[in-house]
Amino acid sequence: MLFAGKLPFGFPDDGQYLEDGSLDQTVPCLNSPSRGSPNSNNERYSRKVFVGGLPPDIDEEEITAAFRRFGPLVVDWPHKAESKSYFPPKGYCFLLFQDEMSVQALIEACLVEDSKLYWCVSSPTMKDKPVQIRPWNLADSDFVKDGSQPLDPRKTIFVGGVPRPLRARELAMIMNQLYGGVCYAGIDTDPELKYPKGAGRVAFSNQQSYIAAISARFVQLQHGDIDKRVEVKPYVLDDQLCDECQGARCGGKFAPFFCANVTCLQYYCEHCWAQIHSRPGREFHKPLVKEGADRPRAVPFRWC
Repeated sequence: MLFAGKLPFGFPDDGQYLEDGSLDQTVPCLNSPSRGSPNSNNERYSRKVFVGGLPPDIDEEEITAAFRRFGPLVVDWPHKAESKSYFPPKGYCFLLFQDEMSVQALIEACLVEDSKLYWCVSSPTMKDKPVQIRPWNLADSDFVKDGSQPLDPRKTIFVGGVPRPLRARELAMIMNQLYGGVCYAGIDTDPELKYPKGAGRVAFSNQQSYIAAISARFVQLQHGDIDKRVEVKPYVLDDQLCDECQGARCGGKFAPFFCANVTCLQYYCEHCWAQIHSRPGREFHKPLVKEGADRPRAVPFRWC
């Protein structure tokens, strides 16, 4: 046992250590586990693990030494390459393990306190300081609330800025309490490390709940220590034909624009967008297009 009794007074909560910037998911100097390895079919966790509450003077080498016993790893944090710093700037970092079984070994070795995991690290000024270990369970990436309902991408919303500790089940319950009719929720993860990217999707079983959600535009996610205002938009697809001409006016190409205004909620080719949105009352509608990480964004439309 690493330490007895309750944690020292003032131990920081993990909610203070959420990423506030994008993070390069590339794992330098590590090889991805081969698909044919025995462990690849039994993966339960992301190979990326959050560590919070680090001593302010601990450096990368000391962090690596504290966790090297579990297997090959790289220590990373947001904007690490640009800053060229040896110290995690905000008291947290990420461990990028080469093998998923290293994460399982770390979890098994941790001390559990109030349903949270802790491990002790040392720095020049602090010895055996407990830090929080927060792994991501792959099973928490998806949650089907109502399996009897087919998933309709046109009744699905994109939720941006989702706190990374929030699980799909919790996201589904929050949205269902607010709008009802939730049949599925998913947390977007990166394909390499399978770690949350800070966004999610929620599918509704009815149009009324879907419209209520996108009309709100922003939602307050409250669960446990989490209390954050996040953005809600329609989930934009990139393989839909124009709803007006069915591809007849654009050579059968997929529609590049989606109108999120509740009076439209349709996909349009450039020709049909210009025609429909030249009508009174619709000239101020803004088209959404799909961009990286499944994030819809508004684009300025140039009239022909």
